[in-house]
Amino acid sequence: MKHKIIKTIKWFFIILSTLIVLLFLTTYFYLKKPLFGKAAEGARLERMKKSPHFKDGVFQNINNTPAVTEGYSTLGIIADKLFTNYPRLTPVDSIPSQKVDLLKLPIDSNVLVWFGHSSYFIQLDGKRILVDPVFSGNASPIPGTVVAFKGTDRYKVEDLPNIDYLILSHDHYDHVDYETLIKLRAKTQKVICGLGVGADFEEWGYKPENILEKDWNETIDFGGGFFIHTTPARHFSGRGFTRNNTLWMSYVLQSPTMKIYIGGDSGYDTHFAEIGKKFGPIDLAVLEDGQYDVKWKYIHLQPAEVLKAAKDLNAKRLFPVHSSKFVLANHPWDEPLTKITALNKTTKIPLVTPIIGEFVYLKNDKQVFRQWWVGVK
Repeated sequence: MKHKIIKTIKWFFIILSTLIVLLFLTTYFYLKKPLFGKAAEGARLERMKKSPHFKDGVFQNINNTPAVTEGYSTLGIIADKLFTNYPRLTPVDSIPSQKVDLLKLPIDSNVLVWFGHSSYFIQLDGKRILVDPVFSGNASPIPGTVVAFKGTDRYKVEDLPNIDYLILSHDHYDHVDYETLIKLRAKTQKVICGLGVGADFEEWGYKPENILEKDWNETIDFGGGFFIHTTPARHFSGRGFTRNNTLWMSYVLQSPTMKIYIGGDSGYDTHFAEIGKKFGPIDLAVLEDGQYDVKWKYIHLQPAEVLKAAKDLNAKRLFPVHSSKFVLANHPWDEPLTKITALNKTTKIPLVTPIIGEFVYLKNDKQVFRQWWVGVK
């Protein structure tokens, strides 16, 4: 009997060890897929090391930024996600959207078109700009795990005209989408991104001379009154198991007639006021409002902080994004828009809340938007 038990235990450990080895090998080879990009090396890595924001082998925020709020733990957050049933994370109904023909859009039209989450197209003063495009229907390296809501996948790369400036805020999968970017190669003139992110684009076939890879507080002068100013954000980066090996960004897009703040992902911090002081007033501030939680309050804005950041930026209008397409947090899908609308009754900054595909007229600050999320289950 004793011999039988020992034999059973022995086989158990053999099977367990085999499964662990298989899991390790599967993960190892999966991480070799091109969607994970490539780590910086050579001259690129040396330039990163010279950045004042690169310390101890990684990029750092301006102020101390814990990934998890004090009093919480990563394991606790994972357990909470797995075992807590949060209501209304995903809409039952289809998200309202419309399709406009961007290929036939007159070049003198000054518009913004939102594609859901943090993806949007800007045509301004004769230039075409695309920000953080995600058209694959998935915001995760694992297929079918973070899928787009019904109604939010109206647009594909084929619907876009040629792009003058492709702007990337940081390398997370809900902002840098491999499938989309491979298809965009032939349509893209210039890529603007943070330090280290250019290694991914080179790996994906983009020409090095077309990649403008920047640190915070730099200015790109495209001539004709067009500038892109690179500005800080309070977030993190990384694909696969690496973290903070590329730089996360925000931007001020300055045309001959307007200034638009492209916020990317960011927790609240002093940088908003500094940017507002240097570049304000801002005609339109695009700020993340969604996928927040008190458990990670340092790396994503809470709704009240979105309004505070807009005020710091001296923004004339506010476009809250980072919602209405993917589930990445535990709040109801429509809470970000509901909360910011309620809070804004005091702040009273004009809110830009288009449906997906609706034209936002950049030079019409009187344009009114309906609360499209009301009544959507």
